[in-house]
Amino acid sequence: MSKHVVIAGGSGFLGQALVVHLNGIGYRTTVLTRSSVDRNGFVQWDGATAGAWITHLEGAAAIINLTGRSVDCRYTATNRQEIIQSRVNSIKALSAGLRRCSKPPPVWIQATSLAIYGDAGEMICHDDAPHGVGFSVDVCKTWESELENQHLPDTRIVVLRIGFALAASGGALGRLATLTKLCLGGSVGNGRQYISWLHLNDLNRIFEWCLENQAASGVYNATGPSPVTNKAFMAALRRSLKRPWSPPTPSFAVRLGAFLMGTDASLALTGRRCVPTRLLNEGFRFEYTDLELCLRNIFASQHAMAEI
Repeated sequence: MSKHVVIAGGSGFLGQALVVHLNGIGYRTTVLTRSSVDRNGFVQWDGATAGAWITHLEGAAAIINLTGRSVDCRYTATNRQEIIQSRVNSIKALSAGLRRCSKPPPVWIQATSLAIYGDAGEMICHDDAPHGVGFSVDVCKTWESELENQHLPDTRIVVLRIGFALAASGGALGRLATLTKLCLGGSVGNGRQYISWLHLNDLNRIFEWCLENQAASGVYNATGPSPVTNKAFMAALRRSLKRPWSPPTPSFAVRLGAFLMGTDASLALTGRRCVPTRLLNEGFRFEYTDLELCLRNIFASQHAMAEI
């Protein structure tokens, strides 16, 4: 079996961690990136059209697609179009590349988002839960539909709807930790919106499991089994960082702050209570199921790295 994995859009937070993980278990990785290429294992592409990068798909063990413009922005008409097109165009380009291969990768793992369930309130969202409404939902539906329409009979398709991945560096946890250290780590809005979280190590293991488990196919909630409310999450974060109680941030202040920071308040004020039903039923086992233990592990490893 080939030990070569191609990761499209792999130069970001999730991609960098996944490269380290896969290299650590014996895989060779090639990252397709729109950034300037100055490292071995990185190949430039534009995320939209066929090019010389297609040769790297030939005979690979898998293609993993993490491509997509960040949603951490104001949802202007231009940004909305770029968010959707970056996702749709990458799928079209990769599909065209696979069709040119005499030996295409046997599996395509596509990252999408739990945002497809919308602002779901108390409802527990299994992998087959109904979709919500709103712009983020429309993005996810368009994203996944584009992949469904490609009809690649020689390639197993896995869709991972990814939750809030927690790690010592990168991602949103670092920003929340900084605010918490400044005693600004109170709940957001009413605090009842759910956060579906998982340790980044578990997310990397999910990618590995999907890559090596030939029975894995279709849509999976790639999140931990223990979602918590925003209020509970922030309380656990304060305890992990040994910070006192902090006052909640009312919704109007969140909207104002989001506007000043050039992002959208819905990212903080909406939530969904998702569980990884299919992963658990099909034998995947999480290493981190308790939020406080997860956070302690993350901050302990961060402290240890700082002392090296």
